Amino acid sequence: MKETATWTSHRVLIANTLAFTVCFSAWMLNGVLVTFLAANEVFKWGPVEIGWLMGIPVLSGSIFRLPAGILTDKYGGRSVFTALLLLCAVPMYLLSHADSLLTFALYSFGFGLAGTSFSIGIAFTSVWYPRSNQGTALGIFGAGNAGAALTTLVAPTLLGAFIGGGANLDGWRLLPKVYAAMLVIMGLTFFVLTENRRPASSARTLRQALMPLRSVRVWRFGLYYFLVFGCFVAFSQWLVPYFVNVYYVPLVTAGTFAAIFSFPSGVIRAMGGWMADKWGARRIMYWVLSASCLISLAVAIPKMEVLSPGRGISATRPGMVTAVSADSITVGNDTYALAKKPTTFADLDSELLVLPTKEAWQEPAVIAGQTVQRRELLAKGITRIFFQANIWIFAVLVLLLGAIWGIGMAAVYKYIPDYFPEQVGVVGGMVGVIGGLGGFFGPITFGYLLDATGLWTSCWMFIFVLSVVCLLWLMRTVRRLEARLDPRACQIFEAQGIAV
Repeated sequence: MKETATWTSHRVLIANTLAFTVCFSAWMLNGVLVTFLAANEVFKWGPVEIGWLMGIPVLSGSIFRLPAGILTDKYGGRSVFTALLLLCAVPMYLLSHADSLLTFALYSFGFGLAGTSFSIGIAFTSVWYPRSNQGTALGIFGAGNAGAALTTLVAPTLLGAFIGGGANLDGWRLLPKVYAAMLVIMGLTFFVLTENRRPASSARTLRQALMPLRSVRVWRFGLYYFLVFGCFVAFSQWLVPYFVNVYYVPLVTAGTFAAIFSFPSGVIRAMGGWMADKWGARRIMYWVLSASCLISLAVAIPKMEVLSPGRGISATRPGMVTAVSADSITVGNDTYALAKKPTTFADLDSELLVLPTKEAWQEPAVIAGQTVQRRELLAKGITRIFFQANIWIFAVLVLLLGAIWGIGMAAVYKYIPDYFPEQVGVVGGMVGVIGGLGGFFGPITFGYLLDATGLWTSCWMFIFVLSVVCLLWLMRTVRRLEARLDPRACQIFEAQGIAV
């Protein structure tokens, strides 16, 4: 790493961030494209197939992050990043000729390599900045996550133009060609704007380079990243069909709502890096994981109507039922008034409801001429509970969660140069692999959960459980560090102004 940041450092950071934005935008293409093709029945794909096609690019972009990080440490980021951009343009272009599930999956696996840009950019950025500024620099680089928002915003509009309003559905094939051209242009631009630089550890053997992966700490960071980055990637795609199916909005509108989730996460990641530099990664992760638990629990409640037994009416004395109507029941000389069924639920969808709403009524349980005993049920009570899960409230909560995860991404990568200053490429690549796998398994898991439960909100239930696991592991680790007083941990915490 450099002792001080220079103008060249800033120029490389800008180029890295732009290239990462383009790669991330391409990496997330299937979220919009697959949803469009399935919704318009261009291909006969169900939720499971959609989940797999969204996940396959994320898989290839994840499993090759470690090799990409190693190559960057060894050869420098300029040549590796340029080669990646040009290489990914080829399968992206070939995607325009896909005509089956198999070919679509194969080409998606190819252009999914764009996801390895993260470990390349992390390693290439870190060598240009001193440790005191790495959290901020890596946070700015991570703002390239906003590429997901660019795709969810722009791709539906381009598809609408290419298909001529539905007159030519085959026009979707132009979209991958546009993205392929974008990758080529960015690759050439990146090569011109940057200079090469390698870390001091670039001469190490492969065995020596992989030694940090024996540390449990790497895998703990990976689990955190599985949540804050992997699940971010998963929802950047999954939210498009989510909004279409749960709230019945058009594809373009669903893309806009998905961008509400994606864009703030990318932009605020730079601030997350500054916060991690100032207050320390540990303290930031406490807040991030706690907030993730609370918000995911809030959005896990599905839109629903529940019918339940309510307060009924019982006879106060024995006798014969002489009259039964919708308004009352008469038993001998006693008349019991019934609560009528209200009609307020008919217009509730047009209102903004934050909390569940209920209505109750009573229906006769006896008939005229029937003899009843004291305390026998005359009318059964019915309670109906309605929870709207309003789209605007949901969108605000999703926006907050995306922003919080963005801060968490920067905090996780602040950990890495602190503990592994000369192996940022390797460790960052491994953490990126684990995090990226969250983006792969996320849509697939969500698809199977949807099939098994019939609830679209089952994906948020999964996020809640994962958030709780991460938070508990963080708390357990800190307690063990405090008990053991690990000298290296104490040194890092003291440097960040955190008492152990």
